Amino acid sequence: MMEIEQMRQLGAYLAEKQLLFGQAGNLSQRIGQCEYVITASGTSIGHLAPADFAHCQIGGKQIAGAKPSKEAPMHEAIYTARPDCQAVIHAAPFYSTLLACCEEIPPLDGYFVEAMYYLENMSVVPYRHPGSIELAKEVGCRAEKTNVLLLQNHGVLVYGKTGEEALVTLETLEMAAKMQVLSKGRIASLAPAVIADFRENAGYKPRRRWPQ
Repeated sequence: MMEIEQMRQLGAYLAEKQLLFGQAGNLSQRIGQCEYVITASGTSIGHLAPADFAHCQIGGKQIAGAKPSKEAPMHEAIYTARPDCQAVIHAAPFYSTLLACCEEIPPLDGYFVEAMYYLENMSVVPYRHPGSIELAKEVGCRAEKTNVLLLQNHGVLVYGKTGEEALVTLETLEMAAKMQVLSKGRIASLAPAVIADFRENAGYKPRRRWPQ
């Protein structure tokens, strides 16, 4: 299955770039509208084998493969809220996860060009136990209005129309978080009016429209 090979390559890349550690994190990719493939429970994302995946229905039963990650409800919440979404990455990059453990998390979308586009409307999900229905509900409530979620004291969740879009979002998030941490908060953000003008008029990419 092509989706499995794509996720194996993505997992190896995430491990190489130190965007996750140990058995933290999970990956999934939609198949059609009603199915998806997700990494199995207890797998090491950097060393995935073809058997380390589960084929599931959205909101339904498992179709084939190994036992799915306990975080499957969180992935399903995104696919349900976002019919346009084709890939989900749940990871634990150091600097982004560090910010997710802080009491106050500043906006990160005004530091540089890519941040203005990819980190728009970043939202923080209050801590809920991994794999819980409560966490899935919190994710589902926020999924429509952003492609970037910081999971409080847990990690990060990014998603997009392609796996590449989700990956670029993750790398952009980690870069902005690293800048914030290493500058000890002294980094200057562009003014909100400048950010808004960039999104509407700069022509970097077509402006994404979020539900009001």
